[in-house]
Amino acid sequence: MSRVLIGRNLPESVLAEARKIFDVTYRDSPYPLSHAEMVEALTEYDGALVTLGDAFNAEVFAEAGVPRARILANFGVGYNHIDVEVAKRAGLTVTNTPGAVTDATSDIAMTLMLMSCRRAAEGERLVRSGKWEGWHPVQMLGTHMTGKRVGILGMGRIGQAIARRCHFGFEMEVSYVSRSEKSLDFPATRCETPEALAAEVDILVVSVPASPATHHMVNADVLAEMKPTAHLVNIARGDIVDEAALIAALEEGRIAGAGLDVYEHEPDVPEALRALDSVVLLPHLGTATLEVREDMGRMAVENLRAFFAGEDVPNPV
Repeated sequence: MSRVLIGRNLPESVLAEARKIFDVTYRDSPYPLSHAEMVEALTEYDGALVTLGDAFNAEVFAEAGVPRARILANFGVGYNHIDVEVAKRAGLTVTNTPGAVTDATSDIAMTLMLMSCRRAAEGERLVRSGKWEGWHPVQMLGTHMTGKRVGILGMGRIGQAIARRCHFGFEMEVSYVSRSEKSLDFPATRCETPEALAAEVDILVVSVPASPATHHMVNADVLAEMKPTAHLVNIARGDIVDEAALIAALEEGRIAGAGLDVYEHEPDVPEALRALDSVVLLPHLGTATLEVREDMGRMAVENLRAFFAGEDVPNPV
């Protein structure tokens, strides 16, 4: 029976399924693996189920030497915390959990869009403060989302799910940036660059995977092209947006607002960002429903099962 480390606390149903198949060591903690624990994961186990924050970088692999582990099954679709090329050179397979997260993450994107455009978080704080003086005709006027143009930066599974919600649910026009033209079941206009996309939309939604190529893809130049009435929403990874440039744009009123579920140096959120009323801040809730986390866990366990059974893994990266 293969020896597997589960490096973070998971739903009980996922843990029970894993224990039927593997000799499981369960680390019941919400916190990322330490450097020493990651080295141990590579040297003392046949495989490990890991997730966001578990930084399997070149230094970890170098210290591990020739690893015993042969697979890292990532719990999540994003895997920028794993140096995949180094892992593969060390002989490891890396997998992830696409598909399971699509609808939940898309729903959070819509939540942030509505909250940012309609100033919902600001309004909720006003009511809780006890300072709300009652309704009046020009109180807290926001942006009407229906019929506006949304820009999707990254038209993969999640980007398409967001765009579909916007088009069919809110009658929004859709523009996007993607490496290739997409065949879609709704009308959409492809733009050549993030700057061109930013210039024409009312809401810019970031949904590209994190990679060296997408680091700070939304930078000062992209933000400068946005309309002063536009909103930025990020449900992808924090370092795709240059956080300092975003703070400057918001503080100077060059864009109307932002809705963020992820941060560049998560879980650290700059005080300057927290101080802005024009920003909605969520604690990385993208996939935070029990059903979705169970689906993700089962997918990660299936990647492990298939690997150790000598089958093709369903979700290699």
